[in-house]
Amino acid sequence: MKIGHIELANRLFVAPMAGVTDRPFRQLCKRLGAGYAVSEMITSRKELWNTLKTSRRANHEGEVNPIAVQIAGTDAHMMAEAAAYNIDRGAQIIDINMGCPAKKVCNKWAGSALMQDEPLALDIIEAVVAACAPHNVPVTLKMRTGWCHAERNAVRIARAAESAGVAMVAVHGRTREQGYKGEAEYDTVAAVKAALTVPVVANGDITSPEKAHEVMRVSGADAVMIGRAAQGRPWIFREVAHYLETGQHLPEPEVLQAKAWLLEHLHDHYGLYGEHAGVRSARKHIGWAVRALPGGEAFRAEMNLLETVDTQVRAVTDWFDQLADTHHFLPSTLVEVDQIAERA
Repeated sequence: MKIGHIELANRLFVAPMAGVTDRPFRQLCKRLGAGYAVSEMITSRKELWNTLKTSRRANHEGEVNPIAVQIAGTDAHMMAEAAAYNIDRGAQIIDINMGCPAKKVCNKWAGSALMQDEPLALDIIEAVVAACAPHNVPVTLKMRTGWCHAERNAVRIARAAESAGVAMVAVHGRTREQGYKGEAEYDTVAAVKAALTVPVVANGDITSPEKAHEVMRVSGADAVMIGRAAQGRPWIFREVAHYLETGQHLPEPEVLQAKAWLLEHLHDHYGLYGEHAGVRSARKHIGWAVRALPGGEAFRAEMNLLETVDTQVRAVTDWFDQLADTHHFLPSTLVEVDQIAERA
């Protein structure tokens, strides 16, 4: 599969998630089977580009190619400038955010709110494509099925985006109105796929190898994008890849292997954020990793009180070592997506 001229390793994508898909998380997912990962969204507001938060989001040191950066905003000129800014910092693909349902984003008419204003959405797409074209950087679009049940305009926007030069479209199978409630539907994804010649990616509620296979079958999508189900289980990508290739399931990872992957992630995480911020932001990743394991909730509560890198690493190491005394492989940690969202 290709995005423009860029060839990807496979058809398994990491969905951009604010506060989650930073460089350490993307790197681990790529190492464990994802062919493509998109950054957390970066604002188009210039006055925020030099903040610590944005500088961390724009950090791609050592990242495996291709480097894809998602940008968000409401002004076509500012979005074009944001595209150029991120290309200068290593972005090889620029993704436009028209899918985020968060109120703090939509209240400013960014994210999926743009689907209510199709002329503005198209102005932004055209401006970003024009800014990226001289650098031979493909532009992609992530969106929802529409703003609400009565206004499912994904096909219309996708057609306009392709005509404007967008190289790939990803569709989350919910409206903005739904947020993450209810179930994702894939009929709209299938309709977008039927209407376009560029690749189309299905997103939403893809939580297992079987679900990935089924979504690709019913939608005809060229790839699947996995978000919340990868939180705490970044190896889901290699599980899906194996199942799509063989029809067989990989066994759960060994407990000590899962421990090694988590510690690798933590040390990369501390390197990006430093000790003070790193210990605190790492808590959610550790919590996701243990939430459905025996004794995981109790450990999560204890771990959230730790304040230093050394104590956090030691606690994680000891806890997984104790689990390995009774379990060679991880006990199954399949959890419903709505439960994951509630406890994240």
